[in-house]
Amino acid sequence: MIFGLFGKKNGNRRIVEKQYATLTKAARHPYLYERLDVPDTVMGRFEMLSAMLILYFRRTRVSATSGQEIAQEIVDAFFEDVDHSIRELGVGDVGVPKRMKKFAGMFYGRLESYAAALDAGDRAALAEALRRNIHPAAGLEAPSMEGLAEYFVAVEKAMGEAGEDVVRAGLLEVIEPGTEENAA
Repeated sequence: MIFGLFGKKNGNRRIVEKQYATLTKAARHPYLYERLDVPDTVMGRFEMLSAMLILYFRRTRVSATSGQEIAQEIVDAFFEDVDHSIRELGVGDVGVPKRMKKFAGMFYGRLESYAAALDAGDRAALAEALRRNIHPAAGLEAPSMEGLAEYFVAVEKAMGEAGEDVVRAGLLEVIEPGTEENAA
C-alpha cells in the first residue's frame, strides 16, 4: 500500500490503513477464486477489491461525517494503489492518466449497477452485473455468478448491522465467503 505517497497529511491514516487492509484481504480470499468462479487474474482481483469497496462505501453512506470521510480516503487509497500498479506494469507516465480514467469509470460504473441491484433487492440483476463485469468476453458461456451475488448480499447485510463505533475505528469486518448461510 502506498499511503502518504503524495505527502498528504491524514489524521485518519491508521484507521484507513487498517480498514483498507481488511477489505483487501477479503477481496483476495481464495474461496472467491476457487469456488465462486472469479478468475485469479489482475482484473479478477480488481473486480473483487472494487466490489468490497463498493459494499463498504454503501455501508458508510449512512454513517456520520467521519465514517464518510474515512470511506472517501479508502477509495482514494485504492486509486493510489491502482496508479502504482499500472506504473509497476510498465505503463509510462504519459499513459497512466488515460488508464486511471478508464479504471475510475469502471469502478463508478460498477458502483452504479451493483447499487441499483442491491437497492432493488434483485439478486438476479446483481448476478448478471457481476457476470457481465467479471467475465466480459465469455458471453453466454460465463458462469452464473449467483453464488457471488448471494455472498455480496450477505456481506452488505452484515456490514449494515455493524455499529458506527466499528466504522469510525476502521474495524468493520467482512464475513468469510462460504459462511454466508450462517450470517443470514
